[in-house]
Amino acid sequence: MAMLRNRLRARSWVALLAAAGFCSSQAPAAQVLTISRHRIVRHVRATGTVQPVEAVTVMVPEIVDAGGGSLILTNILPSGAMVRPGGVVAEFDRTKLLDQARDANAKYEDLQHQVEQRKAQHRADGERRASELQQAEADLAKARIELRKGPLLSEIDRLKAEAQLDIAQAHVASLKKTIQARQVSDAADLRILELQRDRQKVTLERSQANAAQLQIRAPIPGMVVQESVWRPGGQGQGQPQEGDQLWTGQALLRIFSPTGMDIQLSVAEPDGAALKPGTRALVRLDAYPSLQFNAFFESAAPVASTLLATDVRTFQARFRLEGRDPQHLLPDLSAAVDLELSTGSPVLAVPRAAVRYRHGRPYAVRIAKDGARHEAELALGAFDDYYVEVKSGLGEGDRVLAQ
Repeated sequence: MAMLRNRLRARSWVALLAAAGFCSSQAPAAQVLTISRHRIVRHVRATGTVQPVEAVTVMVPEIVDAGGGSLILTNILPSGAMVRPGGVVAEFDRTKLLDQARDANAKYEDLQHQVEQRKAQHRADGERRASELQQAEADLAKARIELRKGPLLSEIDRLKAEAQLDIAQAHVASLKKTIQARQVSDAADLRILELQRDRQKVTLERSQANAAQLQIRAPIPGMVVQESVWRPGGQGQGQPQEGDQLWTGQALLRIFSPTGMDIQLSVAEPDGAALKPGTRALVRLDAYPSLQFNAFFESAAPVASTLLATDVRTFQARFRLEGRDPQHLLPDLSAAVDLELSTGSPVLAVPRAAVRYRHGRPYAVRIAKDGARHEAELALGAFDDYYVEVKSGLGEGDRVLAQ
């Protein structure tokens, strides 16, 4: 009796399960779907950082002939300060360079006065030599006149006149050679002095330029952000402060314009191929999760790159943020970006449930008008959660069998 009751109880449970559908041995019926056109829309999550459209990195200036030594910071604007073009953002100790410029200016002015004085002296000497030559030529003319009296003069006086003429001619020729040589000598002497003056002028201009470089001015309008530098005395990294000794070529601060911001992000290689003008994105800042910003695709790297020790290849892309929010949109903030990748216009698409794979090659089971089934190899394109673009293998209106 007990065994009979157990069998009856088991049969009742089987009947209940069959009524509920748990013991059905029939497989779900396959669906027949019709190929049509759809707009492929897929959302991709990526991460990126906020970057300004216009930004300038200000370096510690490199002073000419300074030997690449350190400079003492005397003034710097704090982070967050707004500047205009030409405004002073940082300044280094200029005492030594200003002294050098003052000494170089004094030497330059002294050499300039010497050049003017030497020119005046050369003009005076030239006038004196010209006067001597004029007097010698007058003596020569007088000696020639005296020699014309030869028939009226005695033999001794005639010989004296001839000797006087020879002396006058030799004197004139000597003065002409001397004047020519003195002109060349004076020109060379003046040129040497002018070269010394010009070299001192170069030294003056260099000192003035070095002193001007130690007063750094903003090339663009925007906001100041101090960079981290190595603090002296083993204090580690920190923001620069007045009195710090900084080395030339060191990044001091950045100036960026808050009027335009970009999102720079890495997109996986399969998703990067779908980036094109018109692609939209929704940006959420990690620091301010409640804020959302719209962005549109601006540019992308032409080739994919990969990091070390990984096979994942990514594209670097930039999206331009719409709107302004200088209080929250700051450089280097991390953000989550939701990209909307779409085909734009509707394309021929097949449901993903109808795509099958054999040895890595996609195909679909096409149902002919007479009910016959044929396998069609497919060439696929863009895809989303529901559809896959069909580039070849099927036509609009074809019926396929879904899994």
